[in-house]
Amino acid sequence: MIRKMVPWLCVLVFFGSLFTMCKACKDKKKAREIVNHSIKRNHPHNIKGVWSFRDVFDDENTVQLQMAKYKGIKLIANRAEAERMKGKLCLLLENKYWGIDRLKNSIPYLVPSAKQSLDSVGITFMDSLHAKGLNTYRVVVTSVLRTEEDIHNLRKRNRNAISNSAHSYGTTYDVSWKHFRLVGDPDHRPIEMVSQETLKLVLSEALRDLRKRRVVYVKYERMQGCFHVTSRL
Repeated sequence: MIRKMVPWLCVLVFFGSLFTMCKACKDKKKAREIVNHSIKRNHPHNIKGVWSFRDVFDDENTVQLQMAKYKGIKLIANRAEAERMKGKLCLLLENKYWGIDRLKNSIPYLVPSAKQSLDSVGITFMDSLHAKGLNTYRVVVTSVLRTEEDIHNLRKRNRNAISNSAHSYGTTYDVSWKHFRLVGDPDHRPIEMVSQETLKLVLSEALRDLRKRRVVYVKYERMQGCFHVTSRL
């Protein structure tokens, strides 16, 4: 009986080994395809940035302040007052184009046209990443509307802080060039990180283009690690 079963056992072992080998080959092939796809997707090209951040983005506070006063709201005392201005101010909630850092001396409100310009910054940046073969990131907003209360608290810690800032009118926001938020791949493919310096260059190109189209004014802030942006819409 045992002798009759031996050939069948050998056949089962043979096909079992063959199945295991085939599965291993398929797994290796699939892994190789995933890696190759990731490399192809994240193969950067045509990244130039601007020739000088300081010289290209030189819209000083006087210029931005004039636009802010023209396009924005009047000075407000505190957050409670901002919350009552639903028709004139939009509460900023993170979306797929940009994120918000933990705000220390400002509140997340902008006039509708300024919010539209912020969306344009996020969309232009993401489109540029895609066109250059880079994985998707969102820009991060670090400062928005400053009330009189915010300015008072800020000047307690920093006497050099500007008392009459474009941030007071709901038209102005800061976009970080140090921090960005990686967007996960919807198909769960491996994601290759992009350097902060590369992302800064791509963001600078996006802001330069929007500035040329008269969507925004931009000032490069080296010490604060951000681009100071005022909407012109």
